[in-house]
Amino acid sequence: MQFRSALILAIALVAGFYLIAQSIIRFKTLERTVSVKGLAEKEVNADVVLWPITYQRSQNDLITLYAQLESDRNQISDFLLKAGFRHEELSVSAPAVTDKLAQDYGSGERIKYRYNASQTLTIYTANIDLARRCMTQIAELGKEGITFMQYNYENRTEFIFTKLNEIKPDMIREATRNARSAAQQFASDSQSTLGKIKSAQQGQFSITPRDSNTPHIMKVRIVSTVEYYLDD
Repeated sequence: MQFRSALILAIALVAGFYLIAQSIIRFKTLERTVSVKGLAEKEVNADVVLWPITYQRSQNDLITLYAQLESDRNQISDFLLKAGFRHEELSVSAPAVTDKLAQDYGSGERIKYRYNASQTLTIYTANIDLARRCMTQIAELGKEGITFMQYNYENRTEFIFTKLNEIKPDMIREATRNARSAAQQFASDSQSTLGKIKSAQQGQFSITPRDSNTPHIMKVRIVSTVEYYLDD
Protein backbone atom coordinates (compact mmCIF):
# COMPACT_ATOMS: atom_id res chain seq x y z
CA MET A 1 0.00 0.00 0.00
CA GLN A 2 2.81 2.38 0.93
CA PHE A 3 4.68 1.49 -2.29
CA ARG A 4 1.55 2.25 -4.33
CA SER A 5 1.07 5.63 -2.63
CA ALA A 6 4.72 6.50 -3.17
CA LEU A 7 4.44 5.55 -6.85
CA ILE A 8 1.34 7.70 -7.33
CA LEU A 9 3.11 10.62 -5.59
CA ALA A 10 6.19 10.21 -7.80
CA ILE A 11 4.06 10.16 -10.94
CA ALA A 12 2.21 13.27 -9.77
CA LEU A 13 5.48 15.07 -9.08
CA VAL A 14 6.88 14.17 -12.49
CA ALA A 15 3.68 15.34 -14.18
CA GLY A 16 3.78 18.54 -12.18
CA PHE A 17 7.37 19.26 -13.12
CA TYR A 18 6.54 18.54 -16.75
CA LEU A 19 3.62 20.99 -16.74
CA ILE A 20 5.77 23.65 -15.06
CA ALA A 21 8.55 23.11 -17.59
CA GLN A 22 6.11 23.41 -20.47
CA SER A 23 4.72 26.63 -19.01
CA ILE A 24 8.22 28.08 -18.72
CA ILE A 25 8.99 27.12 -22.31
CA ARG A 26 5.77 28.75 -23.51
CA PHE A 27 6.54 31.85 -21.43
CA LYS A 28 10.07 32.04 -22.83
CA THR A 29 8.69 31.72 -26.32
CA LEU A 30 6.30 34.59 -25.73
CA GLU A 31 9.17 36.67 -24.36
CA ARG A 32 11.34 36.42 -27.46
CA THR A 33 11.78 40.03 -28.53
CA VAL A 34 13.87 42.28 -30.73
CA SER A 35 14.69 45.91 -29.93
CA VAL A 36 15.34 48.25 -32.86
CA LYS A 37 15.85 51.95 -33.46
CA GLY A 38 14.09 54.00 -36.09
CA LEU A 39 15.57 57.25 -37.40
CA ALA A 40 13.77 60.18 -39.00
CA GLU A 41 15.47 63.35 -40.26
CA LYS A 42 14.13 66.48 -41.90
CA GLU A 43 15.69 69.74 -43.08
CA VAL A 44 13.78 72.91 -42.27
CA ASN A 45 14.40 76.63 -42.53
CA ALA A 46 14.80 78.63 -39.33
CA ASP A 47 11.84 80.95 -38.78
CA VAL A 48 13.41 83.27 -36.16
CA VAL A 49 16.86 84.79 -35.80
CA LEU A 50 18.45 86.29 -32.69
CA TRP A 51 21.23 88.59 -33.91
CA PRO A 52 23.27 90.44 -31.28
CA ILE A 53 25.46 93.27 -32.61
CA THR A 54 28.18 94.17 -30.09
CA TYR A 55 30.26 97.33 -30.54
CA GLN A 56 32.97 98.83 -28.37
CA ARG A 57 34.87 102.01 -27.58
CA SER A 58 37.96 102.99 -25.57
CA GLN A 59 38.51 106.38 -23.96
CA ASN A 60 40.12 108.15 -21.05
CA ASP A 61 37.07 110.29 -20.37
CA LEU A 62 33.80 108.64 -19.31
CA ILE A 63 31.56 111.38 -20.66
CA THR A 64 33.18 111.12 -24.09
CA LEU A 65 33.00 107.34 -23.91
CA TYR A 66 29.24 107.28 -23.28
CA ALA A 67 28.65 109.88 -25.98
CA GLN A 68 30.52 107.75 -28.51
CA LEU A 69 28.55 104.64 -27.55
CA GLU A 70 25.30 106.54 -27.97
CA SER A 71 26.40 107.81 -31.38
CA ASP A 72 27.34 104.28 -32.47
CA ARG A 73 24.00 102.94 -31.26
CA ASN A 74 22.08 105.60 -33.19
CA GLN A 75 24.05 104.90 -36.38
CA ILE A 76 23.47 101.16 -36.13
CA SER A 77 19.77 101.62 -35.34
CA ASP A 78 19.31 104.00 -38.28
CA PHE A 79 21.02 101.51 -40.58
CA LEU A 80 18.78 98.65 -39.45
CA LEU A 81 15.54 100.65 -39.57
CA LYS A 82 16.30 101.93 -43.06
CA ALA A 83 17.03 98.33 -44.11
CA GLY A 84 13.49 97.34 -43.12
CA PHE A 85 13.52 96.19 -39.48
CA ARG A 86 10.86 97.46 -37.08
CA HIS A 87 11.53 99.38 -33.84
CA GLU A 88 10.01 96.60 -31.74
CA GLU A 89 12.49 94.11 -33.20
CA LEU A 90 15.45 96.02 -31.71
CA SER A 91 16.60 96.09 -28.09
CA VAL A 92 19.71 97.57 -26.48
CA SER A 93 21.60 96.36 -23.42
CA ALA A 94 23.24 98.57 -20.81
CA PRO A 95 26.89 99.44 -21.53
CA ALA A 96 29.55 97.27 -19.89
CA VAL A 97 32.46 99.51 -18.80
CA THR A 98 35.89 98.37 -17.58
CA ASP A 99 38.26 100.67 -15.68
CA LYS A 100 41.79 99.42 -16.32
CA LEU A 101 43.26 101.49 -13.50
CA ALA A 102 41.04 99.62 -11.07
CA GLN A 103 42.52 96.33 -12.21
CA ASP A 104 45.83 94.84 -11.15
CA TYR A 105 47.80 94.30 -14.34
CA GLY A 106 51.17 94.05 -12.58
CA SER A 107 53.19 94.77 -15.72
CA GLY A 108 53.82 98.44 -15.07
CA GLU A 109 53.05 99.24 -18.69
CA ARG A 110 51.50 102.55 -19.53
CA ILE A 111 47.79 102.30 -20.28
CA LYS A 112 46.74 104.18 -23.41
CA TYR A 113 43.02 104.19 -22.62
CA ARG A 114 41.70 103.93 -19.10
CA TYR A 115 38.15 102.88 -19.99
CA ASN A 116 36.91 100.14 -22.30
CA ALA A 117 33.17 99.84 -22.97
CA SER A 118 30.94 97.58 -25.02
CA GLN A 119 27.24 97.55 -25.73
CA THR A 120 24.95 95.12 -27.56
CA LEU A 121 22.03 95.92 -29.84
CA THR A 122 19.98 92.77 -30.41
CA ILE A 123 17.60 92.01 -33.27
CA TYR A 124 14.88 89.39 -32.76
CA THR A 125 12.99 88.90 -36.00
CA ALA A 126 11.23 86.40 -38.23
CA ASN A 127 12.60 88.15 -41.31
CA ILE A 128 15.48 85.72 -41.88
CA ASP A 129 16.34 86.91 -45.40
CA LEU A 130 16.61 90.55 -44.33
CA ALA A 131 18.79 89.65 -41.34
CA ARG A 132 21.17 87.54 -43.44
CA ARG A 133 21.45 90.31 -46.00
CA CYS A 134 22.24 92.94 -43.36
CA MET A 135 24.84 90.71 -41.68
CA THR A 136 27.04 91.13 -44.74
CA GLN A 137 26.30 94.85 -45.17
CA ILE A 138 26.65 96.18 -41.62
CA ALA A 139 30.45 95.99 -41.78
CA GLU A 140 30.24 99.13 -43.95
CA LEU A 141 29.63 101.06 -40.72
CA GLY A 142 33.21 100.27 -39.78
CA LYS A 143 34.23 102.94 -42.30
CA GLU A 144 32.47 105.45 -40.06
CA GLY A 145 34.54 104.51 -37.03
CA ILE A 146 32.34 101.85 -35.39
CA THR A 147 34.27 98.88 -33.99
CA PHE A 148 32.33 95.61 -33.88
CA MET A 149 33.30 92.74 -31.59
CA GLN A 150 33.65 89.46 -33.44
CA TYR A 151 33.58 85.82 -32.25
CA ASN A 152 31.85 86.62 -28.98
CA TYR A 153 30.40 83.26 -27.86
CA GLU A 154 28.00 84.79 -25.34
CA ASN A 155 26.54 87.09 -27.99
CA ARG A 156 26.56 84.74 -30.98
CA THR A 157 23.87 84.78 -33.63
CA GLU A 158 21.21 82.10 -33.19
CA PHE A 159 18.86 80.78 -35.85
CA ILE A 160 15.80 79.17 -34.29
CA PHE A 161 13.10 76.81 -35.55
CA THR A 162 9.88 77.24 -33.55
CA LYS A 163 7.44 75.03 -35.49
CA LEU A 164 8.50 71.62 -34.22
CA ASN A 165 4.96 70.68 -33.14
CA GLU A 166 3.80 71.01 -36.75
CA ILE A 167 6.20 68.34 -38.04
CA LYS A 168 6.38 66.10 -34.95
CA PRO A 169 3.55 63.64 -35.81
CA ASP A 170 4.87 62.89 -39.31
CA MET A 171 8.44 62.43 -38.06
CA ILE A 172 7.35 60.07 -35.26
CA ARG A 173 5.39 58.01 -37.81
CA GLU A 174 8.42 57.85 -40.09
CA ALA A 175 10.75 56.82 -37.25
CA THR A 176 8.31 54.11 -36.16
CA ARG A 177 7.92 52.88 -39.74
CA ASN A 178 11.71 52.67 -40.13
CA ALA A 179 12.00 50.80 -36.84
CA ARG A 180 9.40 48.25 -37.95
CA SER A 181 11.23 47.78 -41.25
CA ALA A 182 14.45 46.98 -39.37
CA ALA A 183 12.62 44.61 -37.02
CA GLN A 184 10.93 42.89 -39.96
CA GLN A 185 14.31 42.30 -41.57
CA PHE A 186 15.69 40.84 -38.33
CA ALA A 187 12.67 38.55 -37.96
CA SER A 188 13.04 37.36 -41.54
CA ASP A 189 16.75 36.65 -41.09
CA SER A 190 16.08 34.67 -37.91
CA GLN A 191 13.16 32.76 -39.53
CA SER A 192 10.68 34.29 -37.11
CA THR A 193 7.47 36.23 -37.46
CA LEU A 194 7.28 39.80 -36.20
CA GLY A 195 4.69 40.18 -33.47
CA LYS A 196 3.14 43.12 -31.66
CA ILE A 197 4.98 46.00 -30.02
CA LYS A 198 6.06 45.24 -26.47
CA SER A 199 7.34 48.72 -25.65
CA ALA A 200 8.27 51.94 -27.41
CA GLN A 201 10.26 55.04 -26.55
CA GLN A 202 9.78 58.13 -28.67
CA GLY A 203 13.24 59.56 -27.98
CA GLN A 204 14.27 63.22 -27.97
CA PHE A 205 14.08 65.60 -30.90
CA SER A 206 17.30 67.43 -31.74
CA ILE A 207 17.53 70.58 -33.85
CA THR A 208 20.97 71.60 -35.12
CA PRO A 209 22.33 73.72 -37.98
CA ARG A 210 22.93 71.70 -41.13
CA ASP A 211 26.47 73.05 -41.31
CA SER A 212 28.55 76.09 -40.35
CA ASN A 213 28.03 77.77 -43.73
CA THR A 214 24.22 77.60 -43.69
CA PRO A 215 23.20 77.93 -40.02
CA HIS A 216 19.73 79.14 -41.07
CA ILE A 217 18.98 75.66 -42.45
CA MET A 218 18.27 73.30 -39.56
CA LYS A 219 18.34 69.53 -39.33
CA VAL A 220 15.60 68.02 -37.15
CA ARG A 221 16.33 64.49 -35.96
CA ILE A 222 14.60 61.87 -33.82
CA VAL A 223 15.55 58.30 -32.92
CA SER A 224 12.74 56.09 -31.61
CA THR A 225 13.35 52.74 -29.86
CA VAL A 226 10.73 50.03 -30.35
CA GLU A 227 10.69 46.50 -28.93
CA TYR A 228 8.69 43.83 -30.80
CA TYR A 229 7.68 40.28 -29.89
CA LEU A 230 8.99 37.51 -32.14
CA ASP A 231 6.89 34.43 -32.97
CA ASP A 232 7.99 31.14 -34.56
